[in-house]
Amino acid sequence: MTPQELASLRKSYERAELDEGAAHADPFRQFSLWLDQAVSALVPEPSAMTLATVGPEGRPSTRIVLLKGCDERGFVWYTNYRSRKGRELAANPCAALQFHWVELERVVRIEGRVERVADDESDAYFASRPLDSRIGAWASPQSEVITSRAVLIANAAKTSARYMLDPPRPPHWGGYRLVPDAFEFWQGRKSRLHDRLRYRRTDAAWARERLAP
Repeated sequence: MTPQELASLRKSYERAELDEGAAHADPFRQFSLWLDQAVSALVPEPSAMTLATVGPEGRPSTRIVLLKGCDERGFVWYTNYRSRKGRELAANPCAALQFHWVELERVVRIEGRVERVADDESDAYFASRPLDSRIGAWASPQSEVITSRAVLIANAAKTSARYMLDPPRPPHWGGYRLVPDAFEFWQGRKSRLHDRLRYRRTDAAWARERLAP
């Protein structure tokens, strides 16, 4: 694709609107509504979200993770604590999440502080994973340099031989919860006059305000 062709790509967003009168006063309820609609619309990977963290040098990084829990306490995902994101969260326990449901022309952005979930929650989720995924949590030294894929295959074989059908949760693997202090709901609109509603946590409740696109 040439630079001119790339620059000429256009899409008109006309599927829906986001009005203050129709949006929930509680951003968690608004998120649940949109997530349910994404699932019902058969959006591919509706639980996929971009996780943004910042390292101790101030350098940001992003990756895709899967939402595995959502309630009034926050948004949960699971990973290797020794991975790059784990190390960055240890240095700076604040992060941002972004859901992009392209087919619905919607984006949700969420910001807040991050904490580890309780061990019993991590244990319960780990036990619910398929066996291959539980073995993989032991086999992969996530974010570290390895010489080849053969390293992963060998590690998986060693884990299978050691634990058979019942590998326990690795001590370096578990859940994180982002506790939000800000949400933004974005609905694409015609002529780039998009709808943006931001929710900010205050002492008493959530303050809702409209942002210019």
